[in-house]
Formats: sequence, structure tokens, C-alpha cells
Amino acid sequence: MSNKVPVHVAIIPDGNGRWAKLHGQDRTMGHVRGTATVKDIVTFAKELGIQVLTIYAFSDENWQRPLAEVECLMDLLKQYLIQERETILKNKIQLRAIGTIERLPKPVLEELKKTIELSSQNQEMILNFAVSYGSHSEIIQAVQKISQDVLKGKLLPEDIDPKVFCQYLYTKDLPDPDLLIRTSGEMRISNFLLWQMAYTEFYSTPILWPDFNREEFLKALLEYQKRKRRFGLTEDQI
Repeated sequence: MSNKVPVHVAIIPDGNGRWAKLHGQDRTMGHVRGTATVKDIVTFAKELGIQVLTIYAFSDENWQRPLAEVECLMDLLKQYLIQERETILKNKIQLRAIGTIERLPKPVLEELKKTIELSSQNQEMILNFAVSYGSHSEIIQAVQKISQDVLKGKLLPEDIDPKVFCQYLYTKDLPDPDLLIRTSGEMRISNFLLWQMAYTEFYSTPILWPDFNREEFLKALLEYQKRKRRFGLTEDQI
């Protein structure tokens, strides 16, 4: 690896259900295998020097899935938080969560808040879970908060610019993603960090998330290193 490692990597870990179907197993087993992948990729990202890793763990739309599957996903999240807490702390990883986390079942929310609090002073890497997250909801909430501040006289309409708007988002103190990785070959953003990914480099792989390993992660990073990020400038201006 060269020193051109992305600061912030975002991942849409897709394909758990299809992996389970291909292997003649229940969707639950796909999610179990997918959780194991999360554990390995988080550790590897930290080893590579990535500063922020955002994983789309559970979307607003995922609440509409069959109840048994939602309960399975919530239980896996709870188990992950309990079982990986020591690893997170040992590796000096700071856990954060973005989304309407108050919708999570109380036992899950308690473990999430506990891990967030215990790791709050860690500075080696930020692990950012998008849980019960939807970018439309995030943007609407930001607009509502801005409107309230305007009504209270704390903010003038003419002062609202992209920099100000960003301060009302969940990710207000994080850099925008440099690289988005989506597994399973899908070519959608799926309501994920729509504002923040205006200039993010996209990488899609047909590999299903349970099969996404360190080698596949390196492939994504090596592809990113080939990209020329111009941010609207010409080649000569870079």
C-alpha cells in the first residue's frame, strides 16, 4: 500500500441474504457470517491507518423487513457490541452511531451507548455505525433544526451555506467519505450519506459481504489509489 490511504471509508455491506440462499441456508446465517466480516474488516481498517470507517449497519427501510429478521439483526448488533467491546477498547477505536438510534430495542440501545461512552476518548480510529439511518431523514431533521434556529433569531437565512448546513448533520465533525465500497454488485446509494458523498469515489464489487475479506478490501483501496480526484477542477489545476 502507498501512503494514499483514504481518510474516511464508507461501506454498504450488501449480500447477506443472497449468500445464505446460495449456500442453502436461512437468511439468518447470512447475517451471522456478515457480522464476522464486519469484525475482521474493522480491525484491518485500523491496521491500515484509516481514520474513519462508516458502516451502513441498519437502514430506516430495514425496519420494514419481516419481524423475525429484524429481531435477528438487532440481536446480532447487541452480541457484536458485547463481544467486540474489549477489542474496540484495546485497539483504541472510538465507536459512534448515526441515525434515529432511539428506535432501537432498549437492550441494544443500552449496549450501544455503553460502548460509545467507554470508547469516547479513543483516537486511533472512529468506527461509525449508521443504525436506523436514512439520509432523507437526516437532511429533513437538519432543515427542521435550521428552521428553528432561524425562528429563534440564532441564524439568518442569508448565512445558510454548505458549511453551515453540514453543522446540522449527524456527521458534523467528520470528514466526508473519500471512498464508498458496496458489495454484491449493486449500483445504488440506498439513501446513505447523500449529502456527504457529493465527491466520494465509488467502488462496487460482485463479492457478497460474507465473502468480502482483507484481500478484497485491499483491491478496493488499490483501485481508489488509481483515481484522480478533481473536485470540479481541471486536470491541470490539480
